[in-house]
Order: sequence, then C-alpha cells, then structure tokens
Amino acid sequence: MLILGIESSCDETAASVARNHTEILSNVVSSQVEEHKQYGGVVPEIASRRHCENVLPVVQKALDDAGVTLAELDGIAVTAYPGLIGALLVGVNFAKGLALTAGKPLVPTHHLAGHIAANYIAHPELKPPYLCLVVSGGHSHLVEVLTYTKFRILGRTRDDAAGECFDKCARAMGYPYPGGIHLDKASQSGNPKAFSLPKPKIAENAYDFSFSGLKTAVVNLLHNAQQKGETICREDLAASVQATISEVLTEHTIRAAVEHGYSTIAIAGGVSANSGVRESLQKACDKRNFTLYMPPLSLCGDNGAMIACAGSYAFDAGIRADSSLNASATMELTDWGDMGNGQ
Repeated sequence: MLILGIESSCDETAASVARNHTEILSNVVSSQVEEHKQYGGVVPEIASRRHCENVLPVVQKALDDAGVTLAELDGIAVTAYPGLIGALLVGVNFAKGLALTAGKPLVPTHHLAGHIAANYIAHPELKPPYLCLVVSGGHSHLVEVLTYTKFRILGRTRDDAAGECFDKCARAMGYPYPGGIHLDKASQSGNPKAFSLPKPKIAENAYDFSFSGLKTAVVNLLHNAQQKGETICREDLAASVQATISEVLTEHTIRAAVEHGYSTIAIAGGVSANSGVRESLQKACDKRNFTLYMPPLSLCGDNGAMIACAGSYAFDAGIRADSSLNASATMELTDWGDMGNGQ
C-alpha cells in the first residue's frame, strides 16, 4: 500500500510517501522558520501564502524521491484538522484537486494522530493499546491510544500548552524565535533548582495541565528584576523553567499510566524533542520498568511522514472524504477516530 501524506497545518509545507504504513520512501519538508523569525512567531497570512507557493514542488519532490507516480498511489492523506485555518485550507484544497485528478481516495487526517504515528515509523513494534503524551506548541494531551485510529483523552491543558509556555518564557527572557530550542540549549549550563516556580494542579481532573501561571510567574520575575536593576542568570532561569515543565508532564503521565494500568508509554509532538522532557520521562519509566517510546528528533516536528503513516492507518479504518471536505481549525482527536470503522 502506498499513501501520499501532505502536511500544512502551521509553517511547514511537507509531503511524504509511505509504503505499508511505516516504510517511509520520501520525506520532504519546506520550513518557514527563518521568515517568521523576524516577527517573533508565525504570521498566519504569510504562512498561508508560502504554502501556496511551496505545496506543488514539495509534493512533486516527495513523489520523485519515492520513485512513484500518482497512478501507483492507493490514497492521498492530508492534514485537515486542527491547525491554522488558512494554512490547512491550502493543503486540503491541493489534496482534493490531486485526488480528483488522479482518481484516488482522499483521507482526511488529524494532526495529533500524525504526531502519535511518528512513533510507529521509528518503532514498528509499538502497537496499541498504550498511553501517549502529546505535547506541542498548541497541544498538551494525555491520550489513551486504543487502536491506530481510536483514542480516549484523559487530560489536556486548560490554558497554555507546554510548548507555548516554553516559547513565551523564552521570548520574555530575550531568546529569539523559536524560543523553546534556545531555552533548551541554555538550560544545559544552568541550575534547575535556582528558582522555585509554580506547578498548578487542576482539582477537577488530576490529569489536566495548566501552564499559564508558570508563564506569568516567569514574566513577573523578569519584570521585577528589571525594575530593581537586578540581573537574573538566564541559564539558571531556563533550567528552572525546563525542569518545572518536565516534572509536571512526567508526574501527570506516570500517574495516568499507573491508575489506568499502562506499562507502555509514548511521547509525541514538537516538545518531545526537548531534552529535559525526554530525560525526565525516561528516568521515571526506568524506575517503574515501564517501556517508553520516543520519536527521533527528525520526526518530532511537523512533517509529511507522520501524516502518510497516520493516513495509512486511517485508510485501513475506512476514513474517507469527498470533494466537500473542509478544513477545521479545531477538531477533537476522538471525533476524527469516529469517522472510521475503528480498525
């Protein structure tokens, strides 16, 4: 089975061809990071325009690199939700036109399902059910992966996602966009116990996250120091922020695993590339003899391979769309899974 995956949910235009779910024949990514860096973050209008310019050559290169033609494909998967609506629409409309022209099935794919599927590419032995921590700039979810396309959400962020907190704290500390990467690097030479930062708990759901208080605490700490003419060691603050976020993510994940009977855990999403988060979760899993799966750094960010892989499983589960498919900036992962037959 050959599936073409197209990703355009934020600021990467990406395409990939997967064979039999996890064998990646090509993986092409066109990043806009350098352009958005001057604005300190992603500008949706600019992102959409660049997707319009890049989607055709990126898809063509993915097909060429894989050595396959449109006629040989079994289906075309595209990220349809969630994400920046303008960016999503570029990929969805391109995929609809391509599917119509080639006479191939169109497979609407969920972005978070794609991040989860990145682990199948790196670890084909990983099979549901298991618990997955999905952490990115816009999402912090604790997910029970019941099948390849069926999920149950145990916890989620009530406000800022972990990645958003990393980036906003980094920006307040003066690091350039994308801030999370620079904060991670700075933390390597800092003291993680230098600052005591808040770790909010959600009374109604112990698995839910809240990072807005941590972000506000860091901003206030920096502002107060500036008013007093004091100097704060950025490396120490970076290490403290990273240690706090890592501890919260780890605590919630391990608690959910223990209480729901999971000994297999995975992590996915852009923040899964963070060294502190990876180390903290690995130590906690090793302590309990849990098995932890992590995608390689090359598959942590947005890419076409994860969509081709997730789209392959969605294809098997009967998830399809016709030319009326519309993108959505928000869609629950569980709702997407309900579109298929649960394979």
